[in-house]
Amino acid sequence: MIIRATYLGGFYYFQPMEVPLIDFSSFSESTTTRSAIARQIARACTDTGFFYISGHGVDQSLQDRLEDLSWQFFRQHPAQKEALAMIKAGRAWRGYFGVGAELTSGKPDLKEGLYFGQELPYSHPEVKKGTPLHGSNLFPSIPHFKNTVLAYLASMTELGHTIMAGIAISLQLPQDYFIKRYLKDPLILFRIFHYPRTTNAQREQSLWGVGEHTDYGVLTILKQDKVGGLQVKSKDTWIDAPYIPGTFVCNIGDMLDSITSGYYRSTPHRVVNQSNEGRLSFPFFFDPNYASTVTSAELGHLSNFKTQSFDRWDGADLKGFSGTYGSYLLAKVAKVFPQLFENIDN
Repeated sequence: MIIRATYLGGFYYFQPMEVPLIDFSSFSESTTTRSAIARQIARACTDTGFFYISGHGVDQSLQDRLEDLSWQFFRQHPAQKEALAMIKAGRAWRGYFGVGAELTSGKPDLKEGLYFGQELPYSHPEVKKGTPLHGSNLFPSIPHFKNTVLAYLASMTELGHTIMAGIAISLQLPQDYFIKRYLKDPLILFRIFHYPRTTNAQREQSLWGVGEHTDYGVLTILKQDKVGGLQVKSKDTWIDAPYIPGTFVCNIGDMLDSITSGYYRSTPHRVVNQSNEGRLSFPFFFDPNYASTVTSAELGHLSNFKTQSFDRWDGADLKGFSGTYGSYLLAKVAKVFPQLFENIDN
């Protein structure tokens, strides 16, 4: 555990730096309990930018099925996995990619994965228009895989709305602020990542499962397995966010950073698998509608807040961002999968 020293009144106080845990089980009970949880969210979002949640209501047996089925997929022969290659989904951006095919800050990640999103038929208006990141998923032929993923997406979407209501209250905004402006029809993106066991040589070279980055939207809800490996950059210090049974890890993304004018920072994080076994990770991205225009919220009670300047991992200036979420996301995706982007965008 990392120890933080705070100098107060002539003395140093030593405190552990860790990602806080927030119990959401009583969120729907009353205004009082919602306000209490919102205060915890505010502290987390202005400190680490990450927090665990318990009492989330997502069925554990559903999570267990998802994990078991995911292992079945990744243990298949490479040719069976490549049958679902992302290029086959076109602009929907769904399917499988192999180890090293995804880039972070221009460097290959030590992971393979499956990309999913909201299941949309060909008759959907956005699919007809060819809007990127909209369409049908490529599901493995493994029994129950499709139904399990879709059930998980439905549960996580409901949870996403609950957490964003808490975030709105934490900013002293109406509880429905985000759903009215950005999340009535959210862009749902879901990944299942497999981080293979690492070799001694890879560890010595400090090769990352995922390098330092921030997420793009407003909220990420992460299911970890028991192996762990997530690290969070809190005030220039890297701290571990280990697996805690019965919880999800939440973090805020670039668009919430922009909406709050930097009051809630999108926190850099990275992943390394230091174990002698494979690791699974299940990030669920709860993002603004693709066509929504992102603007700063009116946060009058923060009129004296001054954004602290710091160098982002990607050199971006979120205070200067204006435009749709879709335009921001595409620019990011083009750097993550440059070859795939060229193939489907031309």
